[in-house]
Amino acid sequence: MARDPIAELVNQLAKLPGIGEKTATRLAFHILGAPASYARDLAAAIIQVKERIVLCSRCCNLTEADPCIYCGSTRRDRSKICVVERPTDLRAVEATGEFRGLYHVLHGVLSPLEGIGPDDIKLRELITRLQDRDDGDPVDEVIVATNPSTDGETTALYVSRLLGPLGITVSRIASGIPMGGDLEYTDKATLGRALAHRRTI
Repeated sequence: MARDPIAELVNQLAKLPGIGEKTATRLAFHILGAPASYARDLAAAIIQVKERIVLCSRCCNLTEADPCIYCGSTRRDRSKICVVERPTDLRAVEATGEFRGLYHVLHGVLSPLEGIGPDDIKLRELITRLQDRDDGDPVDEVIVATNPSTDGETTALYVSRLLGPLGITVSRIASGIPMGGDLEYTDKATLGRALAHRRTI
């Protein structure tokens, strides 16, 4: 017996990250109540993204064109590479307008507890990229912008040790108290980190 199509749609939507059964049900009924053209456009957009989006051969960002718009730009500072965990992190850094260099997307972090090692993320690609520069532009700094989690810190340290022999400066983004935050409600680890990475004003 064929499965109820509404139940199947709810089931598929519930597989998306951060989407529970209630939200999936709400989305399913939204799609059902929308014009048929909306459902077709949504399905077409999903298929297009799967068929046309690839990894940039240089930075491993998700892109339609290879190289991506960042690697292919002549206006970027090619002496600096910002290493991020995921393409969404790249977008977040780019949205600040503070960084005009290149990127490298790891597609994850080292996590010994989950069995994720160096070969499971895009570390080899980073090393190869730094060793075999085909555009003649030397990289003098790699900025590690992984999340301030245990796995993010482990990855940052590993990248630093990995790049040591290449003579490239490895820096880590600062982390601390967010704008508008109160010291009273800041956890000890965050407050301690903010003090340790204080700067002269």
